[in-house]
Amino acid sequence: MRAAAVRGLSRHALVWVLGSFVVVPLLYAVVSGFKTTGDLTTDPAGLPHPWKVSNYTGILSSDTFWRQIGNSVLIAVATTLITVAAAALAAFAFARYAFRGREFFFTLFAAGLMFPPAVAVLPLFVLLRSFGLLDNPLGVILPQAAFALPMTLIILRSFFRTIPAELEEAAVMDGCTRFGFFWRILLPMARPALGTVSVLAIVTSWNNFLLPLLVLGGQKWQTIPVGIQQFQGQYATNYALVIAYIVLAMIPAIAFYSVAERQLIGGLTAGATKG
Repeated sequence: MRAAAVRGLSRHALVWVLGSFVVVPLLYAVVSGFKTTGDLTTDPAGLPHPWKVSNYTGILSSDTFWRQIGNSVLIAVATTLITVAAAALAAFAFARYAFRGREFFFTLFAAGLMFPPAVAVLPLFVLLRSFGLLDNPLGVILPQAAFALPMTLIILRSFFRTIPAELEEAAVMDGCTRFGFFWRILLPMARPALGTVSVLAIVTSWNNFLLPLLVLGGQKWQTIPVGIQQFQGQYATNYALVIAYIVLAMIPAIAFYSVAERQLIGGLTAGATKG
């Protein structure tokens, strides 16, 4: 009993130590956002005196900040919808149909994981310019969806293959079409996997910096990561204000993850137990 108690106590202590490495920097950033640049220079570890709430309220009253948040949400949601819809249909074909060259084409899709998006920046920029998609949200949405397809396809195909073939045969015997089985039975059963890939796609799109920076040249469609870089360049000497901007930019991502955490972990766990 004592050994078990010691092991349990050591695990809790380890969790608290690891958690502190995440929570303490976040709390420090939040508090630093209430300071002035002089306070950060003279007493970086101390509390603000006085608390400069205007750092946060000034940003929250800015139309530019909310426009960047809205652009990021729009691009992330559109990217996720296109990615999940295309990958689900492709994964259904790769998982449930036997055709010549199936494994070759699946391997070709999976090979996309080997190439980082930065490798394709130059030809992608030329291609988007030829299609007139520069300074257009579609110029970010479509490439992001394409880059997210390999991982999404691999996860969904693995999950779809765990569904018993007898279930599909019974549905077909009851008059259900192939697409009807996919839409009415397979997709509802795959909600954990769909939730997992959706969370991954949204987070990846939200954090994407390079592609929006290259494609969205004007301020109208700037996303929040590009906005942070622009704001930092504009207020390079006001460190406290820059920190406040970064903290506010992190809040939507943290709030989304706190809501979607159970779905993400549940999807990964379901995939692990079914696989």
